Amino acid sequence: MFRRRTALSVSATTALLAATPLLAACGSDAHPGAAAVVDGKRISVSQLQARVKDVREAQGKSPQGGQMIMNTGRLSLATLNGMIFDQVLARSAKDAGVTVTRNDVQKWRAQAEKRAGGAARLKAMWLQQAIAPDEIDAMVRNQLLLDGLSKRLGADRTQPQGQQQLAKALSKTSRSMGIDVNPRFGEWDDKEVILGQTKDPWITTAPAEKQQQA
Repeated sequence: MFRRRTALSVSATTALLAATPLLAACGSDAHPGAAAVVDGKRISVSQLQARVKDVREAQGKSPQGGQMIMNTGRLSLATLNGMIFDQVLARSAKDAGVTVTRNDVQKWRAQAEKRAGGAARLKAMWLQQAIAPDEIDAMVRNQLLLDGLSKRLGADRTQPQGQQQLAKALSKTSRSMGIDVNPRFGEWDDKEVILGQTKDPWITTAPAEKQQQA
């Protein structure tokens, strides 16, 4: 789904200090303390820091944590990109009448765990993409929302034309939400529905699906 960078080992503590950028506790002049404002609601720098910390702590406990951390030095930008996109997707899905239940999430995750070779294996695969264990359900929900929105639009996400159709709908929603990003993190691109500096695609394949294809 949402690509993050992957990797393998080194001293986790040293790499953590070297790779995690320090975020100032101040936002733009217009929105002090905000990393971004989406539809009038703030994503605070402290919220962003907490999300990054969760990933770093989980990576630090992994045998391959050191290299994971080294390869995710732009984690703050990628994380903020995801936090903004989550809200755009949620609004697009809501406007289209697409809903996802907790049971839907649990069922999809159970199937993904089976394909991955177990719950621990799936967590490890997500962590390689800089997704902390407690964020997996949210990522699964996004996958289901994208699937549901695509179906509602009649767009095939496996085809370029379908991706363009889905992107057009998300772009329209993005423009309507007045997204304002703190300049220290870059600029939000409504057309591409992405934080400019990240260049991470948001329509990709989930880890369990990649393994199955391999």
